[in-house]
Amino acid sequence: MLIGIPALLGPELLAILRSMGHGDEIALVDGNYPAEEQAKRLIRADGHSLVPVLDAILSVLPVDDAVPEALFRASVKGDPTLADPVHHEMEAVCARRAPGHKVVALAGPDFYARVKAAHAIVATSEPRLYANIIIRKGVIYPPETKKQ
Repeated sequence: MLIGIPALLGPELLAILRSMGHGDEIALVDGNYPAEEQAKRLIRADGHSLVPVLDAILSVLPVDDAVPEALFRASVKGDPTLADPVHHEMEAVCARRAPGHKVVALAGPDFYARVKAAHAIVATSEPRLYANIIIRKGVIYPPETKKQ
């Protein structure tokens, strides 16, 4: 246990988050996602739902503000115009933890390709379908530097 670090973030996940550089992406996926097959680096978050894992990660990981889009979610049946309740829950967490960043829905093939290219995949036990999100890491600005 650490002061100020959510207990849900285990040592392997913290190491992955710390090793990521600016612009690297991490995917959080549901229990049905073929994470083992697609991951360059796989972190298991068995027994945890996606939304609490997302909230914990965004409590320590800066979201990229150097690009217009840095948060991406899966789409219902590959259609970016459709959203399930879990997508609204993810968007609410992102709005609270990364204000000003919109969660962009990607079509199925585009989302899968982006996950496959991600620095790492966190496989949760989330039972809801299409409960997948990608976060692009930003920078932590030095205290003496104003955010650009």
